[in-house]
Amino acid sequence: MTTPLSILDLAHIGRGETARDSFAASVDMAQRAEQWGYHRIWYAEHHNMPTIASSATSVLIAHVAAHTATIRLGAGGIMLPNHSPLTIAEQFGTLETLHPGRIDLGLGRAPGSDQNTLRALRRDPSSADSFPQDVLELQAYLRGQSRIPGVDAVPGKGTNVPLYILGSSLFGAKLAALLGLPYAFASHFAPQALEDAVALYRREFQPSEQLSEPYVVAGVGVIAADTTDEADALFEATKRQRIRQMLGRGRTFTDEEVEMLLDAPAGQQVLQMLRYTAVGTPGEVRDYLDRFTERAQADELIVVSSAPGRKAWLRSLELLAQVSGLVPA
Repeated sequence: MTTPLSILDLAHIGRGETARDSFAASVDMAQRAEQWGYHRIWYAEHHNMPTIASSATSVLIAHVAAHTATIRLGAGGIMLPNHSPLTIAEQFGTLETLHPGRIDLGLGRAPGSDQNTLRALRRDPSSADSFPQDVLELQAYLRGQSRIPGVDAVPGKGTNVPLYILGSSLFGAKLAALLGLPYAFASHFAPQALEDAVALYRREFQPSEQLSEPYVVAGVGVIAADTTDEADALFEATKRQRIRQMLGRGRTFTDEEVEMLLDAPAGQQVLQMLRYTAVGTPGEVRDYLDRFTERAQADELIVVSSAPGRKAWLRSLELLAQVSGLVPA
């Protein structure tokens, strides 16, 4: 493969683990990914989710950056409706000042939480309506061209942290094209609009100060193992884990109930999220990713763990790096 490979770290808190365990695992994975030759790692902003530890996204990025040397790190993404543009410009301006040339800022307009949590964040559901204007305000702070007279981001002013628009629909594609920014599509969990969104983005892209040509990052799940049977078994376990997590809503399913749900409409809807998942031996995964890259018209892939455990995920990353010819740091 010649397409750059990156990682989305979900900062998972496993059963019996604490958030501190998750942070240690994120550092360990970043150090390994740096050695294996991955391009970048992104962390997503989620709130009020007991199995995800990346709620304070910029703080986690700072922690991992302090324990690595070369790999790019960033947000995939910051949910901008939850914050003022000035605050995010200051946070990521600080990160870029501490770790020059290593920081990315992906931006999304979803809340990354439920409605009760949105209220706890002191945000209004209508905050998402101003997302395009907020992106422009944030961009201006980072360029040192503040849109509010007398207000600068310090640190942040003049750091020019690269922005990416995240999306799973045509809205994000259209905005990224209009602003001339890279576009990252969440095909690892929202596959339906991938091809239409990328086509729209490429068709309507307008060059900008940051970017002269369209640039697409596409998310894809990966389970690589030493044998096809092992990878298939891990994928089956992943399907059952997703059913328990997303349909359980506080209750515990028996194995028999999970089997029934796999074939039910609700279960099939959950499994659709895994449509773009590479499963198999390293060679089989590489071949799948080659086909997916062409289908998604992607300039870069950001791979996401579909394995049910951290050990299997690290092994997937290692095998993928080896078979893809990544250059170790």
